[in-house]
Amino acid sequence: MKSLVLSLVAFMSFTVLSAQTVFKPSVGLNFTDFSGKIDGGEFKSKVGYQIGGSVAFGKKWYIEPGLFYVGKTTEFSTSSSIPTIDDIKISGIRVPVAVGLNLIGNGKSTIGVRGFGGLSGFFVTNVSDELNADDINKTNFGVFAGAGLDFWKLFLDVSYEWSLTNVQKDVSQIDIGNSRSIFITTGLRINL
Repeated sequence: MKSLVLSLVAFMSFTVLSAQTVFKPSVGLNFTDFSGKIDGGEFKSKVGYQIGGSVAFGKKWYIEPGLFYVGKTTEFSTSSSIPTIDDIKISGIRVPVAVGLNLIGNGKSTIGVRGFGGLSGFFVTNVSDELNADDINKTNFGVFAGAGLDFWKLFLDVSYEWSLTNVQKDVSQIDIGNSRSIFITTGLRINL
């Protein structure tokens, strides 16, 4: 474990010291649903949003930490004779850290294709009235994978994230489960 941590620190230090740096302010959409099964009801993802940015360090291989304000919305509907539909809204700060590979081009190329994956933390700041804020885990962790397309000074990233943390603290009565999200992000590439 110690050698793995030292290797990771050495890799990140080398990448940052020899890297080109690209600042990427961005906005985007997300679609989030939950893995839990509630008797007589189902979750359907609705459109959410995000705004923030990231900084990519590296040439062929790169590290890209980011910071985003994210609003997630999911519809919960029941199949009873009088269906009720509630929009579950959770917002907060998402901190993804990606490791990527420029498959075609690099941060300064006119056209580029990238693949990436990594870990993220989501820190809940607000929940809708349908949920009791005290029952929600304030910190959620996840893993994600995706691909990106660069064109001139613009980029488009699409990624899928699997939550590793259950949304609720106590699952003995109702279990919403883990969140699953698709993120579509677009913005500018500014070489520093």
